[in-house]
Amino acid sequence: MTKQKIVIKVSMPCEKSRSKAMALVARASGVNSMEVTGDGKDRLQVVGDGVDPVCLVACLRRKIGYAEIVQVEEVKDKKPEEKQPEPPKPVPCYYPAPPCYYPPATVVCSDEPSPCSIM
Repeated sequence: MTKQKIVIKVSMPCEKSRSKAMALVARASGVNSMEVTGDGKDRLQVVGDGVDPVCLVACLRRKIGYAEIVQVEEVKDKKPEEKQPEPPKPVPCYYPAPPCYYPPATVVCSDEPSPCSIM
């Protein structure tokens, strides 16, 4: 079932009638939470699964007095979509370049003719 929020305007002039209305709503099947709202504390906000707003208002009218449905809407879960944690990225392996050692060049300078005939 879908979760829904129902706002009901109820004639609740005193604290006694407010607590009586709250107790009545709390006994209704499917009610998860409720609160008194509005500027004049004259509205009941009921949140629940499968709550029948018409039946709830009829019961309030019988026991309390004037009651009317102001709003009925579907409640979306406030939880953001669960993001699956990304797998850790592999750490690239950097191997140091092998050291390049060249033997020092030896230069021999001589003025004598070379026995090599190619030169």
